[in-house]
Amino acid sequence: MSAEKIYSDRRLVEQISKGDENAFQQLFDRYNDRLLHYIYGIVKSKEISEEIVMDVFMKIWLGKDIVDRIKNFDAFLFRVAYNKSIDFLRGVSRDLKFRDMVWEEVQIASGSKADDQLLTREYENKLREAIGLLPPQRRLVYQLSREKGFSHLDIARQLQLSKHTVSNHVVESQRFIRAYLTHHLDITVLLAICAAESL
Repeated sequence: MSAEKIYSDRRLVEQISKGDENAFQQLFDRYNDRLLHYIYGIVKSKEISEEIVMDVFMKIWLGKDIVDRIKNFDAFLFRVAYNKSIDFLRGVSRDLKFRDMVWEEVQIASGSKADDQLLTREYENKLREAIGLLPPQRRLVYQLSREKGFSHLDIARQLQLSKHTVSNHVVESQRFIRAYLTHHLDITVLLAICAAESL
């Protein structure tokens, strides 16, 4: 970014901190298209992207009293946009109806069967990594339950464990795997897989 643009941003932010609505509009006009493009790359929905852009700028305006303390406004703006996009997708993953709606847009945006196969392969690779990181006994219980289809009672008898211990192993395995996938998978891949099946 040019020194001139950095100065210009800083000048606008200083004016915004004083409540200058015209400066705020100029900053919005400057970043609107770039933010829309960036957010759309994450959420794959034009309408949602527009809403998130408005949320980002609302945050700037509501925090105008302290916004002039931001040293790198460009980086700050895109970090806020990223965080709001991820928060949105995580919220969607807990809302079945909304998740289905966004998944349809993800499918339209991502296109072909080849893309779907790539998403599935990436997910499966990360899932295997997560399972491999489980403690040995917990991993065995999880595999017997999820991959072999054994009941908790059957696993308890086979491994000479209590049924409660087996249930606890499965629950803790699922919790660990979800956390691992959330941190290691692209959020679009995670949303896509979540829309198709639950862990």
